[in-house]
Amino acid sequence: MKYLKKFFKWLLILIILIIAVLYITDTDYLLKAVRTIYLNGHTTAFLEDYKYFDNSVVEAGETHPWPEHTNYNSVDETEILKKTNAELGTVAYLIIKNDSIWYEAYYDGYGKDSKSNSFSIVKSMVSGMMGKAITDGYLKGLDQPVGDFFIEFSEGMAARTTVGDLSSMASGTNWDEAYYSPLSITTRAYFDDDLKKVILGLKVVEEPGQKFKYASGDTQLLAMVLEKATGKPLNEYLSESFWKPLGASQDAPWQLDSEEGGMVKAYCCVAGNARDFARYGKLFKDHGKWRGEQLLDSSFVALSLRPRFEESPQYGYGWWLYTSPEGKSFYMMRGHLGQYVIVNREDNVMIVRLGRSKSNNKGVGVFTKDIDIYIDEGYKMLEAGSR
Repeated sequence: MKYLKKFFKWLLILIILIIAVLYITDTDYLLKAVRTIYLNGHTTAFLEDYKYFDNSVVEAGETHPWPEHTNYNSVDETEILKKTNAELGTVAYLIIKNDSIWYEAYYDGYGKDSKSNSFSIVKSMVSGMMGKAITDGYLKGLDQPVGDFFIEFSEGMAARTTVGDLSSMASGTNWDEAYYSPLSITTRAYFDDDLKKVILGLKVVEEPGQKFKYASGDTQLLAMVLEKATGKPLNEYLSESFWKPLGASQDAPWQLDSEEGGMVKAYCCVAGNARDFARYGKLFKDHGKWRGEQLLDSSFVALSLRPRFEESPQYGYGWWLYTSPEGKSFYMMRGHLGQYVIVNREDNVMIVRLGRSKSNNKGVGVFTKDIDIYIDEGYKMLEAGSR
């Protein structure tokens, strides 16, 4: 008993020292990381982690139900798709053809109303809110300097950073997109309780507007600009701009950095369902129009779906651009662990996949093998259903 008491005494002292060091070195955000991620059995953010954070709410309004295709669920998954969904932990897989749900399947206890973390899918929405803010007159245009809103970006190269640079991932900042390093700025941004301070501490180290470099910090800074420009919390602006007009079926929690006066994690973390995420894909497929109403300027939609930089054909303004090995052109919303809304306008087809993991990465932003599987096997199912 004597040795046991001594052990726990020194264990307590060690824990206190570790906590003290974390606060002294300004890495106390790691305490939240341990509490919300590691103690829940994960090594990175996960689909249900929104339940462990403070959230604002993106309010839904009148629901516009998705119609079901006349051939709804008439074809079984291919064996390859079935195997991939099982191996990678898919929780939702949808094929939408001619604006009707053609195939729909859920796994691991999920259903059509189940919420899961969007991760970076929401980046496309934040970029769309920028386009809406330009139309609404809150922003002057893509070339408006970020320095008009934040003095931290008003000198040197930083003064040449524009809102369009943020949307197209061309800010030139020193952001490091590292998901699994506990000491990276990406991890800090996910768990820190003062996200604005983290973002305003970024430095512009390369000439802005010259090349693509994927950086979640760009989207977060764009969100901060939008809140200043519109005078509205971002969850409210998303609700009035898209979530309500698109007829989303549910309110959506949007993670905050802290409870009191919190800032949304705009580079990620709207918790929604597969059907609701698909609505935004349809909006861009239909040139910014929804049920006869022009919600987003069609010229902005067209611009978003073209590469800004010739040497980076994979990205436009807030959207990923992909050509399959068969030569089909797709644009997509993408998120951590393999959240996808994949759109082909020519075939009037959308594929939505939500899940717990994806194929092995070969670098930030690289299109992984699972994307081809979800597309190819989906098209095989469509072909089988048309016979």
